[in-house]
Amino acid sequence: LVQLWWLVQGTLFALSPQALYGWRRFLLRLFGAKIGKKVLIRPSARITYPWKVRIGDYSWIGDHVELYSLGEIVIGSHVVISQRSYLCTGAHDYEKESFDIYAKKIVIEDEVWIATDVFVAPGVRIGRGAVIGARSSVFAEMPEAMICIGSPARSVRPRHRK
Repeated sequence: LVQLWWLVQGTLFALSPQALYGWRRFLLRLFGAKIGKKVLIRPSARITYPWKVRIGDYSWIGDHVELYSLGEIVIGSHVVISQRSYLCTGAHDYEKESFDIYAKKIVIEDEVWIATDVFVAPGVRIGRGAVIGARSSVFAEMPEAMICIGSPARSVRPRHRK
């Protein structure tokens, strides 16, 4: 199943015209992803294991986004994951000589914007309505409705919505 998905992703998914969002949603659902209504996923996005991914309604996954889904990735509704961002559920235990691999769930709550080229580490939860600034690295939970920036990311001020 894994190699079949990688074949499909490298051809039918990646080579599909930009506007065929429904086609890409169909392919992901075929491989077990839970995808909400009107989700927009760009053809250059990469999903390691779609059966470990859930995306809520009206969310966007930008160009060259990597969903490294060794563990579960849960993305809420009305979320934007901007281009070149990397959600990484897997890592290696550097305390062990064998560098054992492990996976931890990532949760992105509703109404979050993850700006361009953001890294999200295993086990992170990003609270509802948060904004993660461009090129930030998120290694810990980010609070809801806050603008968070930096490497490591930290909250700097509340997000004021109109």
